Amino acid sequence: MRQVGDRTTLLLFLAVSVFAGGNAVGIRFSNRELDPLWGASLRFGAAAVLMLAIMASLRRQMPHGRALAGAALFGLLNFGVTFALAYYALVHLHAGLGQTILSLVPLAALLLSVAQHQERFRWAMAAGAAFAVAGVAVVSQAPLQESVPLVALLAILGSVLAFAQAAVLVRRLPKVDPVTMNAVGMTAAALALFTASFAVGDRWEAPHLAATWWALAYLVVAGSVLTFICYLVLIRRWGASRAAYVFVVIPVVTIMLSAWLDGEPLTWSLLLGAPLILVGVYLGALRPVPVTDP
Repeated sequence: MRQVGDRTTLLLFLAVSVFAGGNAVGIRFSNRELDPLWGASLRFGAAAVLMLAIMASLRRQMPHGRALAGAALFGLLNFGVTFALAYYALVHLHAGLGQTILSLVPLAALLLSVAQHQERFRWAMAAGAAFAVAGVAVVSQAPLQESVPLVALLAILGSVLAFAQAAVLVRRLPKVDPVTMNAVGMTAAALALFTASFAVGDRWEAPHLAATWWALAYLVVAGSVLTFICYLVLIRRWGASRAAYVFVVIPVVTIMLSAWLDGEPLTWSLLLGAPLILVGVYLGALRPVPVTDP
């Protein structure tokens, strides 16, 4: 029975890696027909409806007061700001490059938690940050040489910071059931994204291309709802620290999918910079901390 359980957990790990690994590629396909904020609005609007339905089926109670406000604030940062920036960046950046930079989230969250006095500083963090910064410097050579707007690179880095800050913020918020937290958060983010999309004058049109419909369906069902559910179960089986290793596997999946489906070139800067970033994330955020560390 133990072997079956371990096999099931490994399958969950692979499922999260593949589902999340396809997200950036799906966003690229969505962006080809839909304005970025409009595409993000459709995705999280539909995902919010599904999450609210799951919440109702599980008979979870809607939070009130500070708990409700905290869940909404988490969602605005974790889904709203993060994906507004990511959708814009992925208009200009290939999925593999974008997802590789997004793998910095665990390290960024740890550094932000130190700055906000939630964690202790460790020299491994500094070493990890050095590797990660070197990796970002290398991978950024490709978009800059191809005349990709610098603002797109800054947008994906802003997405990393927003995602990481959401992880730090949630520790300070009143405890809310994870399903409820994400249902409320996605709803708040969807409302904000729709508002922002209207404000910037996006074209509110239904997709015409079959590829766009498939991309949206993937992003809603597999990339949002199933990814969250599988990751939640994975955390319960393995614990948060071990489950976080998906962040160093996801970019590998994305690079392969992007090269296959979106024609992303496997440049020297990506092939050299990606391992540097992943080593930095491992050293700074994922490496087990020895008990004897001061």
